[in-house]
Order: sequence, then structure tokens, then C-alpha cells
Amino acid sequence: QMQPVESGGGLVQAGGSLRLSCAAAGRTFRGYSTGWFRQAPGKEREFVARITWVAGNTAYADSVKGRFTISRNSAGNTVDLQMDSLKPEDTAVYYCAADRDGVTLGVTSKDEYDYWGQGTQVTVSS
Repeated sequence: QMQPVESGGGLVQAGGSLRLSCAAAGRTFRGYSTGWFRQAPGKEREFVARITWVAGNTAYADSVKGRFTISRNSAGNTVDLQMDSLKPEDTAVYYCAADRDGVTLGVTSKDEYDYWGQGTQVTVSS
């Protein structure tokens, strides 16, 4: 079964950067699109970014546009989220998720993703 595994979380000052990675645990993401979500204390899990498998199209939440970049490596076994110009409001647990729709870009609901990692904590201090 597909099992995403996140890494790269940590503590960073406002304005700094972090790079999160999502690995496919011994396999590739072939055929799967991949998304990043985040959940802050007391908040619902929200969509952050998505990259489709077939075309590599990307989509972002308005709150992170221009600051975050989602990408995948050529082997297709890692999807990264580069986070720049971090703000305290970016503080959350970040989750990597995969779904079996390798084509559609506009997939922002957590209910539409099939496989989830355990999450990695990102804390941005002011």
C-alpha cells in the first residue's frame, strides 16, 4: 500500500525557509498526484499545495502562493515543499497525502486523498 513519509519539519524564525520532503516508502509516486495539507491547533486540516503526476501541474492555497513551491524529483519517489518567507501563521503540522487521480489538478478536499503520512511539525517564531 502507498505510504507517504514526511521529513524536514522544525523551528524557524519568521522570514526564514524550510524544505519538507515526502517519500513514497520504498516505491514511487507513479500514477499518484500528491498534496500537502496543514493543521494548526484548533483548526481544520487545510489544503496547501498539489502536484499532479501526469503533467506536473501545481496548485496552491491563496495563503501560500508566491512563498511555497511544490516539486517532485525525476525518479518520482520524492515530493518536496519548499517554504520561503515563512510567517508565524504557517505554524502547523504538515501532512503529505497521495491520491490515485494522476490527472486532475483542482483537488483540495482532504476527503479526496487516499493515503496520508503521519505529519511533521513546522513552527515559525515571530
